[in-house]
Amino acid sequence: MSRIGKAPILIPQGVTVEIAGNEVIVKGLKGNLSFKFSDDVVVKKEEDKINVEMIGKSKESPALWGTTRAMISNMVKGVTEGYEKKLELVGVGYRVKSVSPREISLTVGYSHPVDFKSPEGVELKVEDNTHITVSGFDKHLVGLTAAKIRKVRKPEPYKGKGIKYADEVIRRKPGKAGKVGSGGAA
Repeated sequence: MSRIGKAPILIPQGVTVEIAGNEVIVKGLKGNLSFKFSDDVVVKKEEDKINVEMIGKSKESPALWGTTRAMISNMVKGVTEGYEKKLELVGVGYRVKSVSPREISLTVGYSHPVDFKSPEGVELKVEDNTHITVSGFDKHLVGLTAAKIRKVRKPEPYKGKGIKYADEVIRRKPGKAGKVGSGGAA
């Protein structure tokens, strides 16, 4: 049984939740989100909370139960508080420049700058020339956009150069070892 699925989702002030068939629509100050859920679960709305119940008996039903509850919870949090991911550029000469709130230009060791435009609903903010904040109300879209920016130049394991998440720890490799004691006259 899913412990996550059992927990009710509290609806804060200023958020409206509509359930139409197999779709949940959440509207708030920051925007509107919708999610289509499986027939194996039922979503019920009471005064100020939402409950998700499992009705299917298939093998996937418990997983869908917890996933549906987590998705709706993330939507409610997204339209009230929003989400953000922080990225860092590490490397000599690596820098980022803001073109607009949804577009940046990355200089990360290629022969040309890489222009990146975020999807609708995701904002890119450049704090200084090596830090980027990706923010928005859709958790999935914020994470996907941050992953696409990181993919432009992934951090390499020897010097750690590249674009990394602010809290990411890069495992380092030792590099090339010199020849020690290899048959030469001492």
